[in-house]
Amino acid sequence: MIFAVGLLVVLGIYVGTAYNGLVTLRERVKNAWAQVDVQLKRRYDLIPNLVSTVKGYAKHEKETFERITQARSQAMSAEGPGRAEAETELTRSIRSLFAVAENYPELKADANFRHLQEELSQTESKIAYARQFYNDTVQRFNIRIKVFPVVLFAGSFGFREESFFNLEGSPDERENINISFD
Repeated sequence: MIFAVGLLVVLGIYVGTAYNGLVTLRERVKNAWAQVDVQLKRRYDLIPNLVSTVKGYAKHEKETFERITQARSQAMSAEGPGRAEAETELTRSIRSLFAVAENYPELKADANFRHLQEELSQTESKIAYARQFYNDTVQRFNIRIKVFPVVLFAGSFGFREESFFNLEGSPDERENINISFD
């Protein structure tokens, strides 16, 4: 009898500790996503300024400006798995904006454009880091809910596998945006 009670106590302590560990990991996943989201919002805030600066020099590139504005709006409103696809399209649009800028040497020399270019470059690096941190945290969480014996009760406590933040497209499209005009 004492053995059975002792076993139940040990099992209860283990389940409680494992549960608390899963809650901690789930909150870390949420925090990591929040960090990605902060950097994405920073990028969203930079884009209108960048488009406005380029518009001053490249007035006849209306299609490019409309595409980037639409991609930004879609990325800002995207949720769940569609978010990565929307971010991929936004990255493509930003690349096309910089391709347009290549045709305007006076734009490349503009101090405001160069400042925005540097800000966007730094933001893209921060997004890549935040996305990597998020995916690493998701991986730790997903592994934890799948290992024995935690797998026996994780699902019953409502812990579900989290999705990674993967960008769609070719390997070249997954690289940071290169925005150097030197």
